Formats: sequence, structure tokens, C-alpha cells
Amino acid sequence: MKGHIIALDAMGGDNAPEAIVAGGVKALRAFPDISLLMAGPADRLQGLLKDAEDVRDRIEILPADDVITMDEPPMLAVRRKVNSSLVRAMTAVREGRAGAIVSAGSTGAVLAGGMLRIGRIQGIERPALAPVLPGLKKQFLLIDCGANVDCQPRYLLQFGLMGSVYMKSVMGVEDPAVGLVNIGVEEEKGNKLTKETYQLMKQQTSYHFAGNCEARDIPSGDFDVVVTDGFAGNVILKYTEGLVCTVMGMLKHRMMENKRTRLGAALAKPAFSAFKKDMDYNAVGGAPMLGVQGAVVKAHGSSGDVAIMNAIRQAKIMLDGDVVGKISAGLAGLGEEQSEQ
Repeated sequence: MKGHIIALDAMGGDNAPEAIVAGGVKALRAFPDISLLMAGPADRLQGLLKDAEDVRDRIEILPADDVITMDEPPMLAVRRKVNSSLVRAMTAVREGRAGAIVSAGSTGAVLAGGMLRIGRIQGIERPALAPVLPGLKKQFLLIDCGANVDCQPRYLLQFGLMGSVYMKSVMGVEDPAVGLVNIGVEEEKGNKLTKETYQLMKQQTSYHFAGNCEARDIPSGDFDVVVTDGFAGNVILKYTEGLVCTVMGMLKHRMMENKRTRLGAALAKPAFSAFKKDMDYNAVGGAPMLGVQGAVVKAHGSSGDVAIMNAIRQAKIMLDGDVVGKISAGLAGLGEEQSEQ
């Protein structure tokens, strides 16, 4: 085993284990400086690795005969199913055998496992799930999108730091602009949570706070990090997903109405193909869970091998960029600033 070691939950997701293992093998061939710990039933995984002899020396199988399913209570499952592929992979991170974990399994179980089996970065009160989404001018990070439905101002303050570190270290944004989701851009707008959070973000100097961000401006590209509580964030995420599907369906219906529109659709096909590629989650790989002692990437439940490969790439870049260490360092700065006020 060499380079960064990444634990892979081989039994998580709709297409496990075939697509997960295939994605892991693709990642090993693409990135010679990583190794994988694949958690799952040993005999089954061995059979899927018959054609991976060229990278087999960088794969270790973590025997795990149990699986946490999508319909199980996450916290209970993570506590009880210690021999599940997810828990075995997370335990490897906690014990230092791996620096990161990738899973396409239950989101709730990944969040619960991150808290219980890996543990929070010291000083981080609430880890957050933060997908990178497409925008008009550039991609942006939405944090939190569902891990914490009830938040306090200091949680959101920390979300801003974690999102800024991720966008700088992983996505290469030099000075990420952090926005706070609100019902208006004015400082005095919003509810108690957003008003108090605004003041905390305004006074800190650990990251670039760019002010309030109205919902209509989220995808504009003016913000690199969009901070909100998990309840509003999940609504934003799910509405965006539904809106994209609806608009695409409506557009396709209109384009197929008559010969004239069908001709236009044929001429515009390259543009539609490019747009579809821009919206494809497979290219990103997954959403990082920020705030825990390790690089955690939650891949989409329906991920295929390409999405898994890119999720592993994402975990590798998080390790390359020392995201956990930089969040810890930035958190110390936030603590000093708050104690001085």
C-alpha cells in the first residue's frame, strides 16, 4: 500500500458492489499515488477483482459481511452493525489506517458514522454536508444541505470557514466569497438566526464574507460558498434538482411539438449536450462531509463507476490539500476573534 490510503464502502449504493469496485479500480489506474481499502464480503470482492491484477497490490480487502440499508434508522444501524462495510471503512479512518472514506450508501448513516465512528474536528460543533453545484458563471458550494436542520449562529459561522477552506484547497478558488442565505441583501433583513450570524461573519477575518445572498442569486456565480442551515439548504437542493428536471422535460416537450421545433432541436443538440454535461453529478463525484477527522465523501446513491472514480479523486484532493488541518487552523483563528469581542 502506498500514497494516500482511501477506504471505500464497496457495498454502499444502488449499484454496489459491481460499480463501486469498478470505480475504485478506475481510480487506481488514474491516480498512481493512492491505495484502497475495500470494505465488503471478501469472497465477492475477490471475484470482482479478477481483471485488476495491474493494481491489485494497491488494494486491501476489509472483510465486512453486513450492509446498512437505506431504510434502516441511521444512528441505530451505525451503533449496532459494527461489521458493516460502512462502519468497517470508517473505523479504518478513525484508527489511522486510511485518511479518507468514500461511500454511496445511506446519507443518514454516513453522517451518523462520521460523528460516531470518526469523530469531529476539535472545536467544530456540527459537521456539515456540502455539495458542489453548477452555477451560471462557476461552481459553488452549498453548506449545509441537510445534516443540521436546527442551527445556531456559531454553527453557520463555522460552516463558512469549512466551505471556504474546501473551495480554496480542493476547487482551487483563490479567495472564496462566502454568502449567507437570507430573504434580502440588507444587513438588517432576516430572522434571529441570520441576523446574529451576519454579525459574527461580518466581524471575523478568517475568510471573505461577501454578505447576504438571496435565493435567486444562489446560482448566479457571485458566491463561491453559500451558507445556510440544513433545513433551508435541503429545500434549496431538492427544489433545484426538481426544477432542473422539470425545465428539461418542458423544453424537450416543446422542442418535439412540430417539424420546425424539431429542426431547431437538432441544430441546438451540441448546446444541449454541453448543458447536460455541466449538470452531471458524475463529474463531481460526491458531497464532502466537512468537520470530521478525515476526508469523507458521500457519493450519490445511484453512482456508477465514473462517479465513484471522481468521488475518490475528490477524497484524494482533500488529502492533498490537508483540508482537515486547514479547518483546524482556521478554527483557532475564529476562536481567538470571538474571545476578543
